[in-house]
Amino acid sequence: MTTPRDDQVTHSARAHSFNAAAAQYAANRPSYPPALFDAIEELTGRPLAGSRVVDIGAGTGIATARLHARGADVIALEPGEGMAAEFRRALPGVPVVRGSGNALPFASHRADLLTYAQSWHWTDPARAVPEAVRVLRPGGALALWWNTSALDVPWIAEAADRAARHFGFDFSAEKRNLGAHTADFAGRLDVIRHDVRWSRRVPLDTHLANLGSHSLFLLQGEERSAAYLAEERRHVLDVFPDGTVEETYDVLLLLATTPAPTRRVSTA
Repeated sequence: MTTPRDDQVTHSARAHSFNAAAAQYAANRPSYPPALFDAIEELTGRPLAGSRVVDIGAGTGIATARLHARGADVIALEPGEGMAAEFRRALPGVPVVRGSGNALPFASHRADLLTYAQSWHWTDPARAVPEAVRVLRPGGALALWWNTSALDVPWIAEAADRAARHFGFDFSAEKRNLGAHTADFAGRLDVIRHDVRWSRRVPLDTHLANLGSHSLFLLQGEERSAAYLAEERRHVLDVFPDGTVEETYDVLLLLATTPAPTRRVSTA
């Protein structure tokens, strides 16, 4: 039986596993569609261009690059040495500092937007939520999002079932649990959920390397991962015999806005 301490150790090990595979992560993980950033602008009522943005748990800079391209004044925060080093290689003109969402090394009420791309679930919400509220300016927003596999696509659902049998891990439950992060903000911030579907077409090798860059694979050892991915190659080739894979994703976006300052109305 897994104890709470076992869960904490496993969670920490998964969080740190990416540092040794940062280059693989950067080269093969999917990015995010323009519609996601359009939705953030629409829901916040503020353009990203010129906004002061902190991208927390920035990893190798996949989301940071998109925010920067939209004209945001963005600074990245990343706890992992390997991921931060890859970030600096990819985005030498964008500042990145080491740190965690549980203790933000930034002054209070300075940021217009805090973003957590694929990273909120690595935080302790009891610490990260107050820190986010502290750093955001009044009327600022917190945006969390995840690329999740579109499990209504038959071949993706079949692949998820194979992975679930291999790892003993329910991927559909994980997707539901991401949406449940709205409870992290209860009594502090109201959260809006918005989903964006998108897809990308990639070579089979990229698809498999993307799978292999996830923490569940990184922790099980190279030999076991290689055996699984070799078997998965055969299954995916049955669906995409030309070797070009169409991956379909639902980006799950949770957005919370801090209360805007109230205006004093003169009665004189």
